[in-house]
Amino acid sequence: QVQVVESGGGLVQPGGSLRLSCTVSGIAIKDYGMNWFRQVPGNQRELVATSTNGDIRTYGDAVRGRFTIIRDNAKKAIYLEMNDLKLEDTAVYYCNAIRLWKGHAYDYWGQGTQVTVSS
Repeated sequence: QVQVVESGGGLVQPGGSLRLSCTVSGIAIKDYGMNWFRQVPGNQRELVATSTNGDIRTYGDAVRGRFTIIRDNAKKAIYLEMNDLKLEDTAVYYCNAIRLWKGHAYDYWGQGTQVTVSS
């Protein structure tokens, strides 16, 4: 059984930093693209950062230069380092593992961790 578990969310002031963690069991993440998404109630889920299985990293326009995605295949974990946080970064952050293999999509999600940026 695959489990994806996020942690590290919380309340932070504008300009502050947080580090989110995502640990995965049941699969080898080296074979998966790993993503961080976020969602505000009433809005669509937004892609924040991606690490491909070759660890090519891309970022959404809203976070580029402030957030960093880090992959540790040995620990089956990914991290999201968030700096210079803004009010608009407030959201539930989700970790996602995805792989297309032999015509099938393997797509796993965590339950999310709340990040609130407020003064």
